Amino acid sequence: MNTRKSEKSVIFTFSAYTLVTIASLICLIPFLLILSGSLTSNESIIRDGYRLFPKEFSSAAYKAIFAAPSPIVRAYGVTTFVTIVGTAIGLFLMTMAGYVLQRKDFRYRNRCMFFIYFTTLFSGGLVPWYIMMTSYLNLTDTYTALIFPGLMSPFLIILMRSFIRTTIPDEIVESAKIDGANDFRIYYQVVVPLAMPGIATVGLFLALGYWNGWFHSSLFINDPHKYELQYYLYNIINTMSFLADLGASTGVTVAVDIPMESTKLAMALIVTGPILLLYPFVQRFFVKGLTVGAVKG
Repeated sequence: MNTRKSEKSVIFTFSAYTLVTIASLICLIPFLLILSGSLTSNESIIRDGYRLFPKEFSSAAYKAIFAAPSPIVRAYGVTTFVTIVGTAIGLFLMTMAGYVLQRKDFRYRNRCMFFIYFTTLFSGGLVPWYIMMTSYLNLTDTYTALIFPGLMSPFLIILMRSFIRTTIPDEIVESAKIDGANDFRIYYQVVVPLAMPGIATVGLFLALGYWNGWFHSSLFINDPHKYELQYYLYNIINTMSFLADLGASTGVTVAVDIPMESTKLAMALIVTGPILLLYPFVQRFFVKGLTVGAVKG
């Protein structure tokens, strides 16, 4: 009987690992297509389509992007600065909000949560928000205009509040109070260490939002030296499209051959590459969060 159980266990384990491996390889296919397309000549993509392996190898897309490397490096610096500062401040504010809103001794927690829920359903609109940012707060052409709008997210506040409420028992907080700890000491010595899986999840959402941001640059930034990476590459694509359309419609010879298709894929790889390196550092916190939820109850 034990032999049969061990054989079934081996078969199940082998099948599970095989399915997971196949699913992982399938998930890698789009990334491999982007990498291959960025290293393929533009004519080959137009003629033969996208392939997992380049049919005609070419680095023209990367040469076109890095023909003037200093603006891209500067845009990388702006995006990195905004992502780090915005994520750090946003995590501090949202973890404090989540901790306060889940405390039963906070009298107005339900009223505050109502206003937070309300903003997920209704907003003042783009025009009043733009007027407030530019005319009243005077944030035009400042890094604050890129950081400030993403600091507080109703969804992430609710997520943080729910995580703290379900994973940190009230008895731990009460025992810290008995030992003489004040509210802020309880927050950073008790709540923050125990809530690291939730903080890592919220931090990843925040970092992705800041890294992929371009809309705020298009609204509030006029100085090209303060463009975020996404918006800078977006302008490059628009410029290339304009030159290509100009040459096709008027017959004007463009000074350089613009590899439109391969350049788009190279830009996607340049933008998504660095943020992919963040996931391995927070993966263990996701696993820990799943196990905490699994054994609870």
